[in-house]
Amino acid sequence: MWDRLRAAAARHAPGGLWSPLPPGPGCCAVCRGQAGPGFRGCFQCSLHQQHAPGLLADLVVPVSYAVAGTDYARLLWQYKSDVPQRDAARALLRALLLAFLHDHGPCVRARAGIAGRPHVAVVPTGRGRPGSHPLRTLVEPYLALPWAELAIDPAEPVQPRDLRPGRFRPAARLADAAVLLLDDTWTSGASAQSAAIALRLAGASRVAVITLGRHVNPRDRAADSLTAAAGARSFWPDVCAVHGPAG
Repeated sequence: MWDRLRAAAARHAPGGLWSPLPPGPGCCAVCRGQAGPGFRGCFQCSLHQQHAPGLLADLVVPVSYAVAGTDYARLLWQYKSDVPQRDAARALLRALLLAFLHDHGPCVRARAGIAGRPHVAVVPTGRGRPGSHPLRTLVEPYLALPWAELAIDPAEPVQPRDLRPGRFRPAARLADAAVLLLDDTWTSGASAQSAAIALRLAGASRVAVITLGRHVNPRDRAADSLTAAAGARSFWPDVCAVHGPAG
């Protein structure tokens, strides 16, 4: 089964799957986005650290870059829309995420300091879509883990690019729980980090974010070096942003 899932994910590689770069000059140590010369983090991640030290995610792991205009970036939009391509997009993203969790989940948990059986949560959509989040719908039947419920606080203004500690409300206390927080697209990271803060304030001891796509805008001249370096790398399912090839 796992070979079939990996093969399904790998077949889409020519359509825009790009393995994340290792942290270093020009690459943010947190989200693997573009960092300015001489800086460890990108502007947004550095800003989040200033505003919420000690409350952010312990680890952020993108499965792939999601470069605007590529097939993969379109899939991440299609899977939660009503377009005819939705079911095909969901099938591929399900295969990609489940294979990643199976192959790289242990290293993500180890790097984030997560011991034992974690909870799972999904970053709520900024639009307050009713019903279960499409990302949760994709993977919930296959994950034998408890879920940590998060909902948008209706009193909070919708400002997706701003870090807002009160944006999300956990349904219950999470005393000393560790959480794998799933996200579909990381743009500024504000939504995912706001969700991480909510989990922390509810008692979570460790939080690791796994995002299907770290958004990259190729028209952003500041990201030229990252785009060029990432585009030169082939996507391989046995590589993740925590370590090099598995095994």
